[in-house]
Amino acid sequence: MKLLRIDGLPEGALDAAALFHEAWLPRIRAAASEGDLLLAFPPADHTQRGWRLAALQQLARELAPLRVNAVASDEASALSAAEAYLAAAPGVTGQYLPLDGQGAGKVLEGAS
Repeated sequence: MKLLRIDGLPEGALDAAALFHEAWLPRIRAAASEGDLLLAFPPADHTQRGWRLAALQQLARELAPLRVNAVASDEASALSAAEAYLAAAPGVTGQYLPLDGQGAGKVLEGAS
């Protein structure tokens, strides 16, 4: 799985989406020749989620049977863990996962 770090996007959602489509789509399509892809976006607020997810889902459809997923994180340990998980999950594609690097925490048992 090839990791592509998406960087240099503006803060505003519309401007970020425009730059992503203009500058990053050709790079992503070229990288697909190397196999499955994991896009790593920088963390962002909720205004970025919609366009990121829509672009990712369309890429997953376009590039099938390759798998294309994305995470939002700037933490090396979180990126590494996500990459390992997705490499071992052959049915997962078209997913956008915001990560915080803190883990899921303890599972609560038997709610009363």
